[in-house]
Amino acid sequence: MGYRIMNKKLLVGLALLGLIGVAFSATPQELLKGYEAQSGKASPARGEQFFNAKHGKEWSCASCHESPPNHDTKHIVTGKVIKPLSPNANPERFIDQAKVEKWFKRNCNDVLGRECTAQEKADVLSWLMTVK
Repeated sequence: MGYRIMNKKLLVGLALLGLIGVAFSATPQELLKGYEAQSGKASPARGEQFFNAKHGKEWSCASCHESPPNHDTKHIVTGKVIKPLSPNANPERFIDQAKVEKWFKRNCNDVLGRECTAQEKADVLSWLMTVK
């Protein structure tokens, strides 16, 4: 019996770390706690700065999501409508861990040329949670 509980805890821990691709319903607060557990305390100020800055590539996060990201925008290349990124303006944001990890990976690669660190994700998410 102890073996099953340990395995279940291990799977939950791996899912929180984003190491396995399972659909995991969450809240923005739960995702933030997971990123902070991997990195350290999030800084909304650092998150806002990161979101608005270019990082050696052509785009910033704000290039497509605008700042503040609390309204519909359009992708600068495809013209596709992007729903608000702030979870306060769009309650559908940051509730599915698999989707969150997919989009962080894709968008961080576009903006940074690499995946975001847990600290960068924590900082950006903590700031987004303050945007009304």
